[in-house]
Order: sequence, then C-alpha cells, then structure tokens
Amino acid sequence: MKENPIILFDGVCHLCADSVRFVINRDPGRRFRFARLQSAVAQQLLREHNVTPDDLDSVVLIYQGRAFTKSRAALRTLLLLNGAWPVMGMFLLIPRCIADPVYDYIGRHRYRWFGKMDACWLPDTAHCGQFLDVDEDLE
Repeated sequence: MKENPIILFDGVCHLCADSVRFVINRDPGRRFRFARLQSAVAQQLLREHNVTPDDLDSVVLIYQGRAFTKSRAALRTLLLLNGAWPVMGMFLLIPRCIADPVYDYIGRHRYRWFGKMDACWLPDTAHCGQFLDVDEDLE
C-alpha cells in the first residue's frame, strides 16, 4: 500500500489553512495527512527528511519517502488530487529557479495579503483523523 502524502503547513496562516481545506475538499478518499509546522510532529518529520526546520517558510509535502518544498510541494500536491487538478502538474516543467522565487514572493506577503491567526488553525471534527498533530495545543 502506498504511503499517505503528508502536508506540513503554517498553522497560523489563513492562505495555508485555506489551501489545506482546498486539498481536503478534493481528496474524497482521505489519503492526505496534515500537520502544522509549529507542531512537534512536523518538526520530527522535517528532521527525518533532512529538511531544516529552523528557517523553513514553506509548505512541505512528504510523499514516497521524499520531502518536497516550495513550488515543488504545491505542484506535486495538485498531481495527487482528484479531478482535473493533476493537469497543473505541467508547471513542474518550469525550473525551480523561476518557480521558487514566485512562491517566495507570495510567502513573504501572505500574512499581509491573507492575514494571520492568533493561534494555530484546527480542522473540524470530521477531518481530525487526518491531522497528525490534532492532540497538540499550539499557540
């Protein structure tokens, strides 16, 4: 059986939380698992996959034993969704040296454009089982 894809995201970012809800709504098989970057679970997963947790300002997709960050994480996530979203995978042809600066630009402005929550976002009870860190109390 394939390993479930895991998305690590900024739990206080409105854009990030909305992105997680976007994935949940397009994942009827509930394959995806999630954890907030602020959680101990996420920090452990980052260490296990040799991703530096200290200066990370990116969504992370962990899938099939590999960790993908920035534009590659976002685009590979689209490849795994149902419907027409995998077509967006064609943007993986854009070199990282172009795609990641665009990702970084949005990342630097995400709080200003989309807002920041006072505490980490939690899923509704119907989806708690998909969150690896649901029992952690994060501020």
